[in-house]
Amino acid sequence: MIEIRQPEDALYAFQIAWNGHDMESFEALFHVDATFVNRFGHYVRGVSAIIEMHAPIHATIYRDSTLKNELIDVVPISDDAAILHFWSRLTVGAAHPAGPHAVDTLILTVMTRQDGQWRIKALENVTLTNPRTGEAVLRQGGGL
Repeated sequence: MIEIRQPEDALYAFQIAWNGHDMESFEALFHVDATFVNRFGHYVRGVSAIIEMHAPIHATIYRDSTLKNELIDVVPISDDAAILHFWSRLTVGAAHPAGPHAVDTLILTVMTRQDGQWRIKALENVTLTNPRTGEAVLRQGGGL
């Protein structure tokens, strides 16, 4: 588990927990009452619901997946709150029904510090798509 000392540490901690398919470390990223919107628009509230949404896919279709995250920006709101935007490339393997492929998403997180601990209060994940066709596209350029 990576300690989140500043808000931008969250995207690396998220990446490491995902790539290790480590639901305990993934759970530790979020406040108990956090919200999560996945790339398909599924909204859940509470860390238990976030883990319930992710544990089954990490045991099945995403068991051989990896993420690579790239920070876009950090927008401080106060000493105890910040908004992060980051690109995330999800690469899935043979375990996925559609076979190996990659998807780029843009993630927005609201980070808050409570009791001296930075955690994710809200996260929303949006798939990068072609607005004319709705097809998922990979981002050109950048480090991903």
